[in-house]
Amino acid sequence: MKLAPRLALLLAVAVVSATACAPQTSDNSSSGKDEKSGTLRVWLFQEVDTKPKEKVVDAVLAEFEKAHADTDVTVEYIPVETRAQRIKAAFNDPKSAPDVIEFGNTDTAGYVKDGGLADVTEEFGDWDEAKDTDPTARQSVTVDGKVYGAPYFVGVRALYYRTDVFEELNLDVPRTLAEVASTAKQVRAAEPGLYGLAVGGAYTYGAMPFIWANGGELATGKGGSYASAIDSAAARKGIEAYTSLFGDDNCPAAKCAGMGGNDTVTAFASGKAAMAIGGDFSHQAVEAGKVKGKYAVVPLPGVEPGSIAPAFAGGNNIGVLKSTSHRTLAVDLMKRLASKKAQAELFDAMGFLPTFTDVRQQVAKEEPFVKPFVETLGAGTKFVPASPAWATIDSSQVLPTMFQEVVSGKKDVGAAAGDAARKMDDAFGSAG
Repeated sequence: MKLAPRLALLLAVAVVSATACAPQTSDNSSSGKDEKSGTLRVWLFQEVDTKPKEKVVDAVLAEFEKAHADTDVTVEYIPVETRAQRIKAAFNDPKSAPDVIEFGNTDTAGYVKDGGLADVTEEFGDWDEAKDTDPTARQSVTVDGKVYGAPYFVGVRALYYRTDVFEELNLDVPRTLAEVASTAKQVRAAEPGLYGLAVGGAYTYGAMPFIWANGGELATGKGGSYASAIDSAAARKGIEAYTSLFGDDNCPAAKCAGMGGNDTVTAFASGKAAMAIGGDFSHQAVEAGKVKGKYAVVPLPGVEPGSIAPAFAGGNNIGVLKSTSHRTLAVDLMKRLASKKAQAELFDAMGFLPTFTDVRQQVAKEEPFVKPFVETLGAGTKFVPASPAWATIDSSQVLPTMFQEVVSGKKDVGAAAGDAARKMDDAFGSAG
């Protein structure tokens, strides 16, 4: 990828929208201690290239250790793929557990249910910078009104499109979701070798904007009292809009039903699609592909002209383990790692979008590519139900199965949505 020199590694990796099942724990009670010196252990996620992240983190640790005499910090960068097992073990064995961890924002509710994360509501409320945290990011660390961490970075998706194809076919940039569909079919008709819009039956986060833009929701309620809403009339309308894009007139079901988000971005980057719904974190892959210099990005439009479809706000958080014996120090370190200064430096190093609205506006001015994603965030994003059941719903492929049943013709939208709703409600019920 080639960007400005200061952002040469921008968007080096995909934003992690963690979905692994939350660990079950047996003994993760508070240590009852609050030591003001000693060694703190931190677990952060490995990246494709972790060195730029390490540089930012090391600078934070140097300042932290300077501010706290007789205090050391050790950091371990753990593989994202095996984080569930590592964190489960940590929750089960506080003596070997870290004090501070990075975790996916969809993991929050599960980790809270299992008693692994410390309630930092008071400290977060007293933190001066917290007032500028965007609402969805704050929601991602909040369960039943209590705060269990600090947002670390956020990622959203927007519409990538081929400027060369649009110019050749004299097409306008779509202003509504209906125009996205009609434009995609125009491209396919004129260029049978291209997908108009690359879509995937397993691309949950690419499909969600269609549901939300049509007024649907995944579920209603809060805390331990969620009920599926995926079979509501509005949600079914969104499901119909998304699944209508699977066919020979856009993206053939035989090839696209099994595709996930990475597959759709790969199709676009390799020149096989005129449009794709990709993240800010997809930029490197696109820049490295055949379409470099021949594409642009705009917010995915909503139902009405001028509107922006709500996007899923993915990202990671930083939290303190309930079992820490250095609570005050751990909370201070959490704030420093997730501070405005650190998030701005992470953007420069890794391309991770800041969770603070003012910092995000500033980086958008410095890097024009970020603008459509910042606009998407500003228009209002959505999040998954703050329930430990979401890990089960996601890992069980409830929504991809629903989409695939529709595009394969096995079930109509009503039947597929009804079955998905029952599975979701079973998961919500089991989660207590």
